[in-house]
Amino acid sequence: MRGRELRGELDAFLGEHEHDLVEFRRDLHRHPELAFAEYRTTQRIADRLTAAGLIPSVLPRGTGLICDVGSGDGPTVALRADIDALGLQDEKDVSYRSTVPGSCHACGHDVHTTILLGTSLFLAQQAAAGLLPGRVRLIFQPAEELPGGALEVMAHGGITGVDRIFGLHCDPRLDVGHVGLKPGPITSACDKLVVRVSGPGGHTARPHLTADLVFALAKVLTELPAALSRRVDPRSSLSLVWGKVEAGSAANAIPDDGVAEGTVRCLDENAWHAAPDLIKALLDSVAGAYGIEARMEYVRGVPPVVNDEMSVEMLAEAAQRALGPGSVAPTQQSLGGEDFAWYLESVPGAFARLGTRTPGGETYDIHQGTFDVDESAIGMGVRLMAATALTALWESRPVTVTDPITSLA
Repeated sequence: MRGRELRGELDAFLGEHEHDLVEFRRDLHRHPELAFAEYRTTQRIADRLTAAGLIPSVLPRGTGLICDVGSGDGPTVALRADIDALGLQDEKDVSYRSTVPGSCHACGHDVHTTILLGTSLFLAQQAAAGLLPGRVRLIFQPAEELPGGALEVMAHGGITGVDRIFGLHCDPRLDVGHVGLKPGPITSACDKLVVRVSGPGGHTARPHLTADLVFALAKVLTELPAALSRRVDPRSSLSLVWGKVEAGSAANAIPDDGVAEGTVRCLDENAWHAAPDLIKALLDSVAGAYGIEARMEYVRGVPPVVNDEMSVEMLAEAAQRALGPGSVAPTQQSLGGEDFAWYLESVPGAFARLGTRTPGGETYDIHQGTFDVDESAIGMGVRLMAATALTALWESRPVTVTDPITSLA
């Protein structure tokens, strides 16, 4: 299938299905579900796949599913979407605003899910017509925001036999119709840090008779990030940022305990592995100087997403064919975390950033209650992922005399 023919078939498919896909996205947006509680979302996806003649397999916890399209002959390419929402209040005044208090799709997972559903339906048509040169594994993954859903998929054979894997994420800094690509690391490692401090409490009139715990905790909050910036190669961008602090209940009472929680992010894998021991040593030093006891809970999150160069080239080739010249934009490595990284430690693949901003319009940042997308990005995402799957399948096949090796050129 030549590039023009592929675009024509995608045009015809989206002409028939794009409105329905937008409504599907809005339905998910109205009914967000948090990590490992995506039962309704999973059922909605499964129903649509089953109606298309596919056989989805729900993961053992009852959330998330895997479904293959095409035969087992030839290579297997996986496409992944995350399906969980965030624990944030939806602040938008739209008809599809979240109906669940304190929960909304503020990271675009409803868009990712809808794109993969649309891609699934298109590829099912291709397979029925004998035009799919291999197998595509659809991974509708739960619990990316924990993170942990990727490990759940892998534990149940989700990437067994997969030759290459692709995923995407909404990028509100890019206009619709553009795709951000980068070989090598594209996200950072992201871990959670909890520091609990304790010491003898007392009256604020006599801080010299106590450990003055609030003052000491403030030193932990400021000195740990400052010290890290001097103990690690700045090119690794190892950073500690606090997001939650609690201590005390009265203005005139020095408390005997407190807690601080934050995230540790890092662009470099070696610095990521060294971070827990370094932070523990720095914490002990600060705590000792102020006479408090400090306990650290370090929760490993995800390593950096490291894109395989050949897979990035496939994404770029697919974008040129399906979205047109000028659609590919370079992008920088971010300090955001993404559990797609776990797949790439086992299988080559790549992660793309999909433009969701209306050209000339406002940027609605992710992880905010106001986040929203230009819904024409859904069709663009279907074009990109379908073309990527076909490109990867054709380019992964052994070359024979009858293979149309230039058929997607």
